[in-house]
Amino acid sequence: MKLAISCDHGGWELKEQILEILQRVENIDVIDYGTMSRDSVDYPDYAREVSEGVAEGTIDRGILICGTGIGMSIVANRYRNIRAALCNDIYTARMSRLHNNANILVLGGRVVGPGLAGEIVKTWLETEFEGGRHQKRLDKIAQLEKTVTGEQ
Repeated sequence: MKLAISCDHGGWELKEQILEILQRVENIDVIDYGTMSRDSVDYPDYAREVSEGVAEGTIDRGILICGTGIGMSIVANRYRNIRAALCNDIYTARMSRLHNNANILVLGGRVVGPGLAGEIVKTWLETEFEGGRHQKRLDKIAQLEKTVTGEQ
């Protein structure tokens, strides 16, 4: 699996802790798009590369982290074919994959501690999409994307 991770200054510390956890997981190629410090940056700039890569299919899944996770969620979900889920607990992480096939996990660096974040990431990576009735709903979302953008 090819996984990309990115954050703003509010998520930098948690990103570094998650990277340590991900280094111990086999069969995951992790690309770190920054930021590389606590210096203030604009979260849209750091959500862009991960969101574009996942939307284009050059990256399998992504993790985005800002202070609350809200800003990164808003930016990521502007991209076609992105289903970014802000998860603050293990249950929502599992359900975001099981029912929604979320391809970007969003975390709040000032909301979730490193221990819980590690469990959220682990659960999110290990949970497979259930398909079935849930695929029909994702198809409806894809159709809405086309309607909103004026595509046929």
